[in-house]
Amino acid sequence: MTKSIYFYIFTWVIDLKKHICSIFAAGTYYNYEKPVKGSLVIAADGGCDYLLSQNIKPDYAIGDFDSGKCPEDIPAIRLNPVKDETDTFEAVKLGIEKGCNEFHFFGATGGRSAHTFANIQTLAMLAQKGMSGFIYADNEIFTVIHDGKITFDKESKGYLSVFSLDIKCDGVFEKGLKYSLDNYNLSNSYPVGVSNEFVGNEAEISVKSGNLLIIYTFNAKVKSITNKSGDE
Repeated sequence: MTKSIYFYIFTWVIDLKKHICSIFAAGTYYNYEKPVKGSLVIAADGGCDYLLSQNIKPDYAIGDFDSGKCPEDIPAIRLNPVKDETDTFEAVKLGIEKGCNEFHFFGATGGRSAHTFANIQTLAMLAQKGMSGFIYADNEIFTVIHDGKITFDKESKGYLSVFSLDIKCDGVFEKGLKYSLDNYNLSNSYPVGVSNEFVGNEAEISVKSGNLLIIYTFNAKVKSITNKSGDE
């Protein structure tokens, strides 16, 4: 499956009940990245350079613009470079303000490893709010579920790995994959969740309590994802 075909089939997420945001950060690009169809497009600092190189004009740009420039005809929010939150995190806050609850991140890996990890933490923040986020990397996608569940279509292929972002994730289940977990308590110090495989079944990953990082290959097709808000 080519990456361009992948983006065509991934439009399962778009429906009338969801508000989608595509965020372009200042990390590494692999020459396949395009906004999810119908989404609000936000450039986080240097992500504006990539979008303009693809003749795509973002709806907004935000950042201190220490790693890129923003043309004057794009609505821009200029941030003080002395701040606690990353430009990508600020872009998420803007997306939430605009009514979005599902976020797709491009250029959010590579470069400085600290920023990659910060973006994974941002996925956890979204999951804890009952929202969802997806980071697109080199032939793999990252997402986080919080006290929730993610299901994959039976046509999914490739690999899937799960990691606890907490000291312990309680009640982890993996169903329909080559290897199963049944009510397993997954710690953040033992990588037992690496390299599971899709085997032609509908697959389901769930966690009763905790933030579970899931990394899967492009040949996997998500059917649904649910997260429980920390306010519930």
